[in-house]
Amino acid sequence: MKKDGHVHTPFCPHGTNDSLELYIETAIQKGFTDLTFTEHAPLPEGFVDPTPEQDSAMSRNEIERYLFVLQNLKKQYQGVINIHIGLEVDYIFGFEENIKQFLNDYGTLLDDGILSVHFLWINGSYYCLDFDEHTFALMIKLSGGIDNLYKLYYETVLKGIVSDLGKHKPKRIGHLTLIRKFQKRFPATFNEIPPIKTIFQEMSKRKMELDVNTSGLRKAFCGEIYPSGDIVDLAKEKKIPLVYGSDAHCAKDVGSDYLLFEKMARP
Repeated sequence: MKKDGHVHTPFCPHGTNDSLELYIETAIQKGFTDLTFTEHAPLPEGFVDPTPEQDSAMSRNEIERYLFVLQNLKKQYQGVINIHIGLEVDYIFGFEENIKQFLNDYGTLLDDGILSVHFLWINGSYYCLDFDEHTFALMIKLSGGIDNLYKLYYETVLKGIVSDLGKHKPKRIGHLTLIRKFQKRFPATFNEIPPIKTIFQEMSKRKMELDVNTSGLRKAFCGEIYPSGDIVDLAKEKKIPLVYGSDAHCAKDVGSDYLLFEKMARP
């Protein structure tokens, strides 16, 4: 099996208008046998997207059409490539019950999924940590320093892993080291290994997978895979399954840097 397990779609408000068929045909041309579409799930009821355009995720009124279109494409490409219907679900501290209800409503229609952290609660407000370097700089200031921000991020990821989000909770953790997206602009000395070891212990207990996400290589201030090789090696020691993800928001990025993932994933 050659799988890209983290791919977005034209349903993404901050993505491109490339057709779903173009994503699929690109995957076929690159020799993939499996493709999971993981569009950003609608944000939980009552949560206000803090980004300027409020375009972090698919709107609630499009989820039915998204699922319907993918169900048809799954049938259309049967025998050519395995299409998996998924979502990238945001864990947002304080909205656990809302997220659980959404997954209860739609989980039976999903084949796969990713649980990610993009939003952090700091001093009474939510902020999108990967929006841009200016927002990230503000988050550093508000949290009392970059080490505190890193600590808060990994604490939030851990909360997502141990939270009861119901039986349809995604089993794969997305871009674990997303906090490093702006590391060239804001270098940190925080020791990530202790919190990541705790995270991997909890993931192992729950038989969760790790998204090895190559999109960081395409980010100007990052320049590395989420997570990097030393953390991937630690995941392998803990026998946590690794799943390649391009995190493509345009068709040409499907399958990007897959050979690097293969190298990292070898025993």
